[in-house]
Amino acid sequence: MNDWQSLVPELLDATVDTLYMVGLASVVTIVGGLPLGVLLLLTDKGGLLAAPKAQRVLGAVVNVGRSLPFIVLLVAVIPFTRLVVGTTIGSTAAIVPLSLGAIPFFARLVETSLRDVDRGLVEAALAMGARTRDVVGTVYLRETLPSLVSGLTITIVALIGYSAMAGVVGGGGLGDLAIRYGYQRFETDVMVATVVLLIVMVQLVQMAGDTIARRLDHR
Repeated sequence: MNDWQSLVPELLDATVDTLYMVGLASVVTIVGGLPLGVLLLLTDKGGLLAAPKAQRVLGAVVNVGRSLPFIVLLVAVIPFTRLVVGTTIGSTAAIVPLSLGAIPFFARLVETSLRDVDRGLVEAALAMGARTRDVVGTVYLRETLPSLVSGLTITIVALIGYSAMAGVVGGGGLGDLAIRYGYQRFETDVMVATVVLLIVMVQLVQMAGDTIARRLDHR
């Protein structure tokens, strides 16, 4: 039986580490994935910045990023992680592969949401003299905001799962705690506690995302 008085602080620290990893990786994912998704749409055939060759290159990069299993990506980008943050161990180091894994995933969700915008709204904005950046901001992003929030919610939930896998290579957080206690020491009660915390975290994120998306949807 574990000494829960000493384990509770570890569980709290691991939960904070997971929130730190997922929070920062989510911000980086929005910064990288949102413009990438917009570019995938704009450069496609018939898009406002139609450039089919560039679109194919971007699409291929996104597809490669989405094809790699996260556990493989985690190991493959170790040299890049060391270059960016100076270490490959710990929560800060885990943010690099987490972001690289989530950006292409979120970019595709953004592109899919933007494709649902009524073409007539875009043409009406262009007819009134709107520039491309205006159309993106006032038509594409505004019209799809609830869908983008739902896509971001799905991405954050995926990031929570990825963060648990990062524990395999010492990424910190609840995944790391589960592996050290649950797998290496066979302490099932600690494993169950970390799983429960991850489930609660996912449920809270999903509920918050659904609530925000509903409030933004005025249809």
